[in-house]
Amino acid sequence: MQLITTDTPETQFPSPYSASEEGLVAVGGEITVTRVLSAYGQGIFPWYSEDQPVLWWSPEPRAILYPDDIKISRSLKKVLRKKNFQVTADQEFSKVIKACAGPRTQSPGAGTWITEEMTETYTQLYQMGYGHSIEVWNDDKLVGGLYGLALGSAFFGESMYSHVPNASKIALVYLAKFASSNGIDFIDCQLPSDHLTSMGAINISRKKYLAILQDALKHEDLTEHWSLDV
Repeated sequence: MQLITTDTPETQFPSPYSASEEGLVAVGGEITVTRVLSAYGQGIFPWYSEDQPVLWWSPEPRAILYPDDIKISRSLKKVLRKKNFQVTADQEFSKVIKACAGPRTQSPGAGTWITEEMTETYTQLYQMGYGHSIEVWNDDKLVGGLYGLALGSAFFGESMYSHVPNASKIALVYLAKFASSNGIDFIDCQLPSDHLTSMGAINISRKKYLAILQDALKHEDLTEHWSLDV
């Protein structure tokens, strides 16, 4: 585990294979556009709380979702058929990331790992065309969504939220549909969870993840704001 100091180049990280058993690769440094993009390109991502230094991770196993493997339950299919929700992309990135950082319906008293510095940096990445959001609406009210980054043919999911049942699931379904139609090979879900597994995410080794990541980075970045054909 390496300590990142003010003298450490923004593109320099230790090998993901040097990670601790929990997946911690490095500690410290500032969250900047250059450092974040470089980290993702090396299979590393930031995840920390406001009272901690920046923590950089490359966990094993790694959870990913192949877009064509998205699982839609019968109950969710019924919700989608009713068309009570409208879905957009890259229309309200700032609102989505702030909602992801805010209190959750499921755990309103819980803290957040999306700090003010992360919000500012990822908003810059959105303005540069790397950051993307999926928004879910009901009666013209934003009720759920997700955001992340796209590099090459990979999408790195950062966080999702729901203010009403199924909203984040709908966002993930539409992200998978967009990814499948636009040459995105996989969605990086970072850490395994029962919720993501139920929707088709699988766990792979760090070695396999880094291999498919390098293949994905050979493709051109999708640095235009997205539009859903819905």
